[in-house]
Amino acid sequence: MSERVDRDANRELRARFDDVYGQYQQLRSNLDDLRTRLAELRVTRRSADGQVSATVGARGELIAVELDSAVYRERDAEALSRKVTETVRAATAAATEATHELVAGSMPTGSGSAEFLRSGDYGALLGRADAVLRRPEGSA
Repeated sequence: MSERVDRDANRELRARFDDVYGQYQQLRSNLDDLRTRLAELRVTRRSADGQVSATVGARGELIAVELDSAVYRERDAEALSRKVTETVRAATAAATEATHELVAGSMPTGSGSAEFLRSGDYGALLGRADAVLRRPEGSA
């Protein structure tokens, strides 16, 4: 009877290992593609009047700011400064969202990492470990 229980437990452990290993292989195979896509990600946003455009990368780093020649006619440095700042912020927010979508698409469904990217909740990173640690003894 003990041998049968051990075999059943081993079978369950092996199945769980195969599942986890399969998830790891999927993550690993997508990593190079994800790295390339993130390196190539560019998001551009224009101000409402079209006079300012800002392009940022996946980490929100500013790549380019372009000014239409019309900005020189207004001669309002404060307004131009606000317009540039708002446009860069909009591009950064859009790049952050695009980055989250790319990374989350590479994570297994329901993973704590994907939830963390979506919500910013650090608790999501430990949610599964917390759930496992709270399981009553003897349950799988």
